[in-house]
Amino acid sequence: MSSPDSCREMPAFGELSVERWCAELVLATAVEAKLSPRSAPDTRREESWTVTPAAVRLERPGRPPQWRVTSRSPSAPRPEGLRDRGARSRILHTFVHHELQAAELFAWAVLAFPETPRDFRAGLVRLCGEELEHLGLYRALLRREGRDFGDEPIRDWFWQRVPTCATPAAFVALQGLGLEGANLEHSARYAAAFRAAGDEEGARVLERVERDEIGHVAFAAHWFEHFTGAPLDYDAWRASLPAPLTPAVLQGRPLNRVARRSAGLDERFLARLESEPRERGVAGPGARR
Repeated sequence: MSSPDSCREMPAFGELSVERWCAELVLATAVEAKLSPRSAPDTRREESWTVTPAAVRLERPGRPPQWRVTSRSPSAPRPEGLRDRGARSRILHTFVHHELQAAELFAWAVLAFPETPRDFRAGLVRLCGEELEHLGLYRALLRREGRDFGDEPIRDWFWQRVPTCATPAAFVALQGLGLEGANLEHSARYAAAFRAAGDEEGARVLERVERDEIGHVAFAAHWFEHFTGAPLDYDAWRASLPAPLTPAVLQGRPLNRVARRSAGLDERFLARLESEPRERGVAGPGARR
């Protein structure tokens, strides 16, 4: 695979190409272009793809100037406090931001790993679209509370970690099996908390996200096996995570075993994950992932 070029500006892709769409999503600095982008090109059409794109690693995402990006994660409300509207607004703001970063990073991987199979990259675009759908659902809930995205500071934690992945196997290990896997716990936990707080609409959105994330984890498991040439193995997955990350910070407790099994993770894998000692001193992705 060719060495990727680091890049902060728009690469020279065709105006209507998948690659151009991915770069636009990552680099956009206008609020609606970022949160509600144009539809992706049809990945089934040959002309939607750049013929021989160079590998490009975008260094960081574009951010509208009015958004406050911080180096420290804002404190996240605990699930038991969600009867308070201010707490619900803050956690919904966090959810929107996590979905945005996930969508951006699926797009980032299309550009970073152009020599991977077309089916893989088309799948990344599909998952990117689902993350944008989740973003829209959470943003609608946030607006229902009289707030909007950008009202709170954000920390781009995922962007500090995922672009260190040097290979597509490492990418699906962290983004799919790691961050998306942990969201199976967090979505279920917060769905129950929203329902307990009397917010049935919010609970159903979280349950929708959990169902979709099962597919995201299954996608990652399939392609991890493809890229490593072997059945999914816990030790191989753990070794693929970029330091200092370990499985200890890529899970919630208790594990959502039903959802993880539905994604194709077997009991041996889940037992190893659950036995990981809890770590201190390693910053995690916050309340949700």
